[in-house]
Amino acid sequence: QVQLIESGGGLVQAGGSLRLSCVASEGEISSFAVGWFRQAPGQERDFVAAITWYSTMLRYADSVKGRFTISRDNAKNTIILEMNSLRPEDTAVYFCAARRLNGIKTTPNDWDYWGQGTQVTVSS
Repeated sequence: QVQLIESGGGLVQAGGSLRLSCVASEGEISSFAVGWFRQAPGQERDFVAAITWYSTMLRYADSVKGRFTISRDNAKNTIILEMNSLRPEDTAVYFCAARRLNGIKTTPNDWDYWGQGTQVTVSS
C-alpha cells in the first residue's frame, strides 16, 4: 500500500509561485508513474502533469505548459510540482497520484493511489 502526503499549498497573488511536494510515507514509488491533478469547486478532477520511471517521459496539461514543472527524487520518494506565473484559474485542490503501470494517463480512474490534497488559491 502507498500513502501519499502533499504539502506546499497556500494563498498567492497572481503572477506568483508555489512549490508543491508529495512524499510517499509508506510504500515505494520509484517504479511507478507519478503525477498531479487538480479539482476546483463544482468541477471534475483534471490532469495537470505526470512523470514516468526515472523521468524518461513527462506530460503537461496545455493550460500549465511553460509555467509548471514536475520532477521526482526517487531516493527520497518525493514528487515536486513547481508552479510559476500563477493565475486565478489555477485555484483548486491539488492532488498527488501514483500509478503502478509505467505509463502516463490523464484520466483519474487510471491512477491507483491518491493523496489527501492541498489547497492552492491564487488571488487576482
